[in-house]
Amino acid sequence: MKRVFLCGPLASDGLRQLVLGSAPDGAPARLLDHALGAAGATVSPLPAPGASVAGLVMELDAEAGARLLHYQTATGHEARTLAVEGAPALVFFAPPEGLEPWDEAAWGALWGPIVAATAGDVMAFWPEVPAERIARRYRLMLVQGASRVRAAADPGPARRRHAAQPGDVRIVRRTQPYANFFAVEEYDLSFRSFGGGMSPTLNRAVFISGDAVTVVPYDPVRDRVLLIEQFRPGPLGRGDAQPWLLEPIAGRVDPGETPEAAARREAVEEAGLDLGALLPVASYYPTPAAKAEYLYSYVALAELDEGIEGIFGMEGEGEDIRGHLMSFDEMMALIRSGEICNGPLLLTAFWLDRERPRLRGA
Repeated sequence: MKRVFLCGPLASDGLRQLVLGSAPDGAPARLLDHALGAAGATVSPLPAPGASVAGLVMELDAEAGARLLHYQTATGHEARTLAVEGAPALVFFAPPEGLEPWDEAAWGALWGPIVAATAGDVMAFWPEVPAERIARRYRLMLVQGASRVRAAADPGPARRRHAAQPGDVRIVRRTQPYANFFAVEEYDLSFRSFGGGMSPTLNRAVFISGDAVTVVPYDPVRDRVLLIEQFRPGPLGRGDAQPWLLEPIAGRVDPGETPEAAARREAVEEAGLDLGALLPVASYYPTPAAKAEYLYSYVALAELDEGIEGIFGMEGEGEDIRGHLMSFDEMMALIRSGEICNGPLLLTAFWLDRERPRLRGA
């Protein structure tokens, strides 16, 4: 049995149930001379003389203790033995860098659902996947956790297609044969068939990458757009001799960030550009047979003056991005020639072609 002190999010029944596999009762307790700090999804005690942290003390059996250690290691925490209510207990700490006083209500509204969704992913692979391996990509798992939260909040209409019900998909086994920047998950599953009943158990692989945004800046006065160009490994893997593509500005939606905020951030990072009004084009799965990626595509109104082209990108992420300022007509000519062969850019260009008279008139 392990005596542990749980505080912050893990003191709540829901997250504790996910991590431990049950929600054992604990005794209310306080960790003296500490306060809770938070940095994004991370919540941890910090030394604070005279303050105290409310939480729960409990005795965990071997399995629950192993599950807790797995989760805390995967999320960047380490165990220390401190006196809690007069007896030793394991208390988990994260690195103190960036931690600020924890606002429980604000954190719970923004990060609570994301952390819970990600905890489900972390524990789904216990004990097969080592916690240290998960820790290396935990931030990227938070991106996917945030994607799960958005998907659950807005499942989309089902007027013509099948309206899924609980039990329509049964997952027998879930594994993760590859995980680095992205991940590949395999499912043994069955699903509700159109003829009635359930399908045979099938194996399906899914490429996990998280939600992303694309945005094409458009100047309706000058009738021109800004596109970017960069090297892409996807065409290289296909055997394409021309792996440099013309694209919209694009990037992942960070956990705790809205798609709109992501579009504005990426425009600064990839083009040095502050955007005006964001006009939604579409939200969609580009490759639903194999990828979990979901895109939010926009056209953004912007003043595109001469001389804004340049070389951009985040050096720490290995980005090498060149901006291209061109007329709307040139963009459409590049589509007709096949030089523009990027799906989100094609979709956005055709939307802009339809809406351009309205935007120019306004």
